Amino acid sequence: MNSIESLEHRSIHILREAFACVDNLAMLWSLGKDSNVMIWLARKAFFGRVPFPVIHLDTGAEFPETYAFRERFGAEWDINLLVETCPPIETIDPMLPPGARFAARKTAGLKAALAKHHFGGIIAGIRRDEQATRAKERVFSPRGDDGQWNFRDQPPEFWDQYNTDCPPGAHLRIHPLLHWSEVDIWRYIEREGVPVVPLYFSKQGKRFRSLGEIGITLPIESEAATITAIIAELEVTLTEERAGRTMDHESEDVFERLRTDGYM
Repeated sequence: MNSIESLEHRSIHILREAFACVDNLAMLWSLGKDSNVMIWLARKAFFGRVPFPVIHLDTGAEFPETYAFRERFGAEWDINLLVETCPPIETIDPMLPPGARFAARKTAGLKAALAKHHFGGIIAGIRRDEQATRAKERVFSPRGDDGQWNFRDQPPEFWDQYNTDCPPGAHLRIHPLLHWSEVDIWRYIEREGVPVVPLYFSKQGKRFRSLGEIGITLPIESEAATITAIIAELEVTLTEERAGRTMDHESEDVFERLRTDGYM
């Protein structure tokens, strides 16, 4: 078994464990490369269908290519899609830096979705290598009744034995891609033919490496116009994946503050 097959098998095991043990499960779909791989894995895990709702937290500021991707593949993959509108920027803490304040709309949108649908578990496509705060996560991560994350008090996870218990009123975040790297994701996309938003591929010397909303995500300088070229670029780059995310440059602890409050 090669490394990609091993990653795939572990993720499928996590998804099946979540489905078997967590009531009222849902999956977040950011429409980025990681969450597209996550949906692909879920379809493999459950024989061609995703057996739980898929949530898009919509700020109204996605790129047109992203909305077009959602409409096409939401239908093609026969997803039970829940589009949850995020609260307006005026309702978000004005003391946050601009990029983080915009990103916090998704935190508020997720909290509203949890209150509306009473989900017991939310599957999210984060990876440990993506950002330092995410390296502290567990595969099955409990959240408080207000959605907050206590990163200093995480349950141990030994030998893939996961803690699926959750106090009443709280929920679990399940992370089936936590053990993947960015280049693993692209190697899997290449092997499987997983569709992605075309903004990831270079056009006129620029492409998006991490895809978010208009105004808080910037493209990078790159000539990588194919998956093979992206993989080759990643194998030698020293630039962080989220270098194009404006909120990651605003203050040292802003991402940790957002994650503690319930951000993905």
